[in-house]
Amino acid sequence: MNIKRRLFLGTAIVAATLKAAEPPIKLGVVTRVRPGETPDSTIAHVRKLGFSTCQIGVRPMTMADIPALKAALAKYSVEATAVMELGPGRMVWNFAEGPATIGVVPRETRRARIDALKAAADFAEAASIASVQTHIGFVPEYPGDPLFQEVVDAVAEIGAHFKSKGRTLLLETGQESPVTLLRLIQTVNSGNLFVNLDTANLILYGKGNPVDAMDVIGKYVRGLHAKDGLFPTDPKNLGQEVAIGKGRVDFRTLLKRLKDFDYHGPMTIEREIEGAKQEQDILDSKRYLEGLIAETYR
Repeated sequence: MNIKRRLFLGTAIVAATLKAAEPPIKLGVVTRVRPGETPDSTIAHVRKLGFSTCQIGVRPMTMADIPALKAALAKYSVEATAVMELGPGRMVWNFAEGPATIGVVPRETRRARIDALKAAADFAEAASIASVQTHIGFVPEYPGDPLFQEVVDAVAEIGAHFKSKGRTLLLETGQESPVTLLRLIQTVNSGNLFVNLDTANLILYGKGNPVDAMDVIGKYVRGLHAKDGLFPTDPKNLGQEVAIGKGRVDFRTLLKRLKDFDYHGPMTIEREIEGAKQEQDILDSKRYLEGLIAETYR
């Protein structure tokens, strides 16, 4: 065997070994750089929990934060898979006031939130982060509703700016049914709109469940929030978010559906409580999901 042949085979073996060592789905955690905190301390905590990826929110978000954020991500070998941005203004996460306060659906705050998402795309480009994740809001189910076209126009404007920056926009599931989200993506048709499948939100909002939603929007899923919850029993309020394994999400079947779609993107754990129990639930979820991923993707 000549030297060139040996070098080629050696390189191929190393590449195959590295690829085999990579997990089929990288687990991460939702995190935020809050006022008074630093990117370094935030990303250090992500690594301390044992994660190599995160979705990150920065509040307030300024371009001045980027050098410190990039330095922290490199220092701790953590990949930020998406910037989280909702925009300014009051948001009420229930059925009574949510439709009038969340996302770009409400007219009163629409322009400010469009501009905030555009700024988030600028931030993501400068920070070398591929995507921005957001809630668009309670998109009307009826495509003939004039408000639906207004939302289409708003998202088209956002999508065009994202395209100029080479970023993708991840629309998080929840307030709208999967088919309405599909209709919005395909009507805008900008080529850079995808889905952040929050595994609990469809249940919390009473809009379905993530396993069945894969039949509708599976090919658009580019990110996930791993979360669990219960269906709503009060028509004014969302269902209850609970620790993974305590709710109605069938993670085993969902992972099989993700594999059917050859999904190898990030899965980002989100636990919407504070304090020591939040951290413990995140660590418990990490162990549980690692086992399911290994079982499904073997």
